[in-house]
Amino acid sequence: MKVKKMVEIIGSDFYTGVPDSQLKALCNYLMNTYGIDSHHHIIAANEGNCTALAAGYHLATGKIPVIYLQNSGEGNIINPVVSLMNNKVYAIPAIFIIGWRGEPGTYDEPQHIYQGEVTIKILQTLGINYFIIGKETTDDEVERKMKEFQEMLKHGLDVAFIIRKGALTYDSKVEYKNDNKMVREEIIEHIVKASEEDPIISTTGKASRELFEIRTTKKLSHKYDFLTVGSMGHSSSIALGIALNKQKQRIWCIDGDGSVLMHMGSMAVIGANRPKNLIHIVINNGAHETVGGMPTVANSINLAAIAKACGYPNAKSVDNIDDLDYALETSKNKRELSFIEVKCNIGSRDNLGRPTTTALENKMRFMSYIESL
Repeated sequence: MKVKKMVEIIGSDFYTGVPDSQLKALCNYLMNTYGIDSHHHIIAANEGNCTALAAGYHLATGKIPVIYLQNSGEGNIINPVVSLMNNKVYAIPAIFIIGWRGEPGTYDEPQHIYQGEVTIKILQTLGINYFIIGKETTDDEVERKMKEFQEMLKHGLDVAFIIRKGALTYDSKVEYKNDNKMVREEIIEHIVKASEEDPIISTTGKASRELFEIRTTKKLSHKYDFLTVGSMGHSSSIALGIALNKQKQRIWCIDGDGSVLMHMGSMAVIGANRPKNLIHIVINNGAHETVGGMPTVANSINLAAIAKACGYPNAKSVDNIDDLDYALETSKNKRELSFIEVKCNIGSRDNLGRPTTTALENKMRFMSYIESL
């Protein structure tokens, strides 16, 4: 189905969401049509943020908002859906567009398997009526379903379109880029060199994939790394949990700007606990690159200043390799909680692979190494 036709059928003029590769056609259409526009399109920090923002839009305008997300974000919408939007509370109507990663019967990465199995069950539990759009779904079918949905929306009910892989198409391209010079894979190579045999916790997406390939290429053990293949926004909290319980061992966290934004409160918790053995590195390319490159708001905020305000005693931002190496070495030798923002270009190798070990194998190997420290 052409995404422009779906947007016409839905008939809303306000979209907010968190980008998803399965919804790339929609995301690119919105960026080409509206860009980032406070009246029509906002990419929010997380899916709960989107839902509350959409509620505010409805309260101010009386119109129906659209919230787009990957199905992994269903967990983040649960609280505002059941305690704010639900028709037993404020009866705030909204349309959800959900990318169905890990749909049963289709191959996907391990973090999507169980989420794919429970995607519909979660919607049913939340009382959200849904319609599945696949490659064979016709415009007429979507129009008929939208008419049914309109009656539900009038009564303060929420509805959802679930999007199967390849179901939406969009012919125009969008180029996402910035002026930063450093490449993420090279940045991670320098982190690996500086960290030596210290444990590393890496965020979901291409950062973990690149870390895995760097270890393989250099014939280094993967036992040093915990690859957070899902749970976007939580790698730094995992690192905190490890650092607090292995206080004699230096712990490194490779994070991303989208991940930090998704659950920024974790920085306040880290700063309040102030573990002296944690080095928190945020590779900031101002983009949700793993799912297509759509922008985050990270280029418009000062992450190092936020880290300092949260209680990190050592926080800095770098934009070149020499400064990166200096920051890594000084943080390594300071024995205090450190934060390094690394300004990064958008892009990765076309032939970038994926981990060849299972998530469970990664966990067991990492825990065995951690136990030996």
